[in-house]
Amino acid sequence: MGRVAVIGDVGGHSAQLRAALVALGADPRSGRLPADLQVVQVGDLVHRGPDSAGVVALVDRALTDQPDQWHQLVGNHEGQYVDTPAFDWPEVLPGDVQDTLRRWWHTGRMRTAAAITESDGGQVLVTHAGLTAGLHRRLGRPPTGDEAAAALNALRHDDPGTLWRAGTMLGGGAPDHSAGPVWAEAGAELAASWVADEARGARMPFSQVHGHSSVVVFDRGEPLLCAPELRDRVRLQQADRHVAVSAAGGLLIGVDPGFGKRAHRRWAPLVFSGAAVTA
Repeated sequence: MGRVAVIGDVGGHSAQLRAALVALGADPRSGRLPADLQVVQVGDLVHRGPDSAGVVALVDRALTDQPDQWHQLVGNHEGQYVDTPAFDWPEVLPGDVQDTLRRWWHTGRMRTAAAITESDGGQVLVTHAGLTAGLHRRLGRPPTGDEAAAALNALRHDDPGTLWRAGTMLGGGAPDHSAGPVWAEAGAELAASWVADEARGARMPFSQVHGHSSVVVFDRGEPLLCAPELRDRVRLQQADRHVAVSAAGGLLIGVDPGFGKRAHRRWAPLVFSGAAVTA
C-alpha cells in the first residue's frame, strides 16, 4: 500500500492541477507520478477555468503512461460530452478534447466510482456527487466500497437513467434522496438522505468522498453553512477546502474546492496514507 490522493473538481485550471501533483511528488517537468502514489480525480475536469484542454491533455498522459496510478471519474460536466447534454453551458470544448473524453468513457478509462481500501481494512467509496441512501437501497445495499463501486460502474450499461438521475440541482424541484452519483446535491440530497436513513436505524457501511457541491459556502475565508440542520455534523478543513459530514455511522467528505473562472490559492487533495485503490 502507498498513498491515494483524491483530487476535487479542477474545472479547467491546469496550473492548479499541475501544482497539486508536484506537491504530491510528481516530476515537475514530465508530470510523472511517484511510484507510491495513486490518484483518483472526482470529475468536472473541464469548464469554468481557462485551460480545459490542458487539463484533459495532462490527464490523458497519465492515463496512457501510468494507467494503474490514475483513476478518472466522470462528472456532470464530462456528461455533457459522453451522454446527452443535460444543461446549457456557455463554453463548448474543442472537438479533439470532446473526442478524448468520449474515448475515455467508451474504453472504461473514465468510470463512475472507485473504492479505496485503507490499511485497517476500512473502505471509502469515491464518486463525483456521492451515493445517496435511496440509491444505495435500490442497488441492494452493497456492504463494501468495492461492491458499491462495481454496482455503480455497471449502471452505465445496465441502467443509464439511474446513473444520470438528476435531483434538485438540475431544474430545481424537491430534493431527491435517490439522486444519482453524478448529480446528487451535497446537503439536501446526499447528506439529508443518510441522516434520514440514520433516523430509521440504518448504517452507511463505508465512508464516502465526493466533489460536485458542498454543504458549506466559503466566502472571504469564512465558512457559511447553507444547510443549518447539518451544523452539528460538519467538520471543516478550511485550508484544504475539505468538508466532512457525519451521518449514519460514516463520513461524507466533500473535496470540491469551488473553483470558478478563478481558482483559489489555498486548497489541496485529500490524501490517504497506507491505502490503495481496490475497485
